[in-house]
Amino acid sequence: MTQRQGFESDPPFFHPDHPRPRTRREFLGQGFLTGSAMVLAPSLLSMLGVNRANAQMSCALTGAGAGKVPFIGIDLGGGANIAGSNALIGGPGGQLDPLAEDGYERLGLPLDMTPLNSAIVANNPIMNLEFHFDSAMMAGIMSKASPTTLAKVEGVIVPSRSSNDTQNNPLNPIFGIYRAGADGGLLSLIGSANSDSGGRSMSPASLFIPEARPTKIDRPSDVRGLVDTGLLTQLLGPTGAGNVAQSIQAISALKVEQLREDQAVKDLVNCAYQQSSDLITIFGDPAAIDPESDPRIVSSNPADSPIFTAAELNRSEFRKTASVMKLVLEGHAGAGTIEFGGYDYHDSTRTTGEAKDFTAGQAIGAIFEYAERNPLVGDVMVYLFSDGSVFSDGQTDNGANGKGVWRGDNSSTACALLLVYRKTAKPDLVPAFATTRQVGHFRSSGTVETGANAVANNPEALAQMVILNYMALHGEEGNFNALFPGNALQSSGIANLIAFTQIR
Repeated sequence: MTQRQGFESDPPFFHPDHPRPRTRREFLGQGFLTGSAMVLAPSLLSMLGVNRANAQMSCALTGAGAGKVPFIGIDLGGGANIAGSNALIGGPGGQLDPLAEDGYERLGLPLDMTPLNSAIVANNPIMNLEFHFDSAMMAGIMSKASPTTLAKVEGVIVPSRSSNDTQNNPLNPIFGIYRAGADGGLLSLIGSANSDSGGRSMSPASLFIPEARPTKIDRPSDVRGLVDTGLLTQLLGPTGAGNVAQSIQAISALKVEQLREDQAVKDLVNCAYQQSSDLITIFGDPAAIDPESDPRIVSSNPADSPIFTAAELNRSEFRKTASVMKLVLEGHAGAGTIEFGGYDYHDSTRTTGEAKDFTAGQAIGAIFEYAERNPLVGDVMVYLFSDGSVFSDGQTDNGANGKGVWRGDNSSTACALLLVYRKTAKPDLVPAFATTRQVGHFRSSGTVETGANAVANNPEALAQMVILNYMALHGEEGNFNALFPGNALQSSGIANLIAFTQIR
């Protein structure tokens, strides 16, 4: 061994009981070749970082979901008003069980606009859920969804306190919905915010699944960017490009069989080729998943009667709505979250909040109307929630028909809505909720009765209750405790928190 200037040469390495190795056999006997072989040629499986137990899988892309009801959560960031001035809330007897006058005042309703005024009909039952007759949210829903569509919707209101105006509320159930079986042909979960939950409010830590973290989708270009089938499709069309891809897959499969690896690795490699082929075959035409190419969503032809105008689709709220509802309802994603900001609207007016509530209603109505019009879509569950809520002190805003000005945050008036659309006919509620349409109730003073059930004072329990009802839509509520051990609902009795009957 030559010695460089200034450096001493390293002495050869010997085992004390072996002579200097001279042949390949002797090198192997002393273990010198084993180490280099492991450095230079590791298992392909270890390079891929794949667990052998998970290597065998069915990997064909279908473009459709897992056969579960599509799920969309609408996350109103800031602490929106849901109860009273929008969906009616009542005492133990249900939505129409009146509160006291000061209770309605706290919820932004003057006496002459409450159920206490026998001279008016204060409720408007749309979606078979009672809304206040002057609800901005109800007006938004009805501006996008037809009466025929809304007649196929059923819902309940869920009083549940949550911390005001913070992203730390574990209100988002999306990982539990995924664990309950929701999945998509392209993506498992999506959300309009770049967060672990896809929205503002977090998901319960006990439900978080890192590998299923939602893909951010908040505009049509995000949707189009999900699939890129390249120049081959432009040259040959989807059918021709698909045929080429299938031929490449077949040739590659022959090559893969020659790999000196176990069958699990070969299946993974073949899976990659198969999914590439499926991607071209199913999504060779980018318009297949593009919201802006769907005339039911937006169109320059008035005869299409699109849900959104071109001007509306320039608004961020409706770009999010169109993109998420297209992917989820058609089964390309299993579940999604749409986040709307700015619902901390106590700015000494009532008109700001009315405008925000109208927009949220439009999003809800658009989702149901798209489900009704699209022959590829069946049912859908919508969960409307917010981080806390607001209160009024009785001062009125004449610009909002004399309703009360929102004065500040108030977690004790917080509520969520669960709404289910079924394509064939209105879904049924469990008899105990068919008349009350409330899971829990308010005190006469206009605040959540926190002792009503496990959900009333526990945001994580609310998320679990949403999952439970989602599973009930599939007749799988009996698996809830096994799938979510240690859940917070058992103290109330699981059966007492199920509002919906099976529809699939």
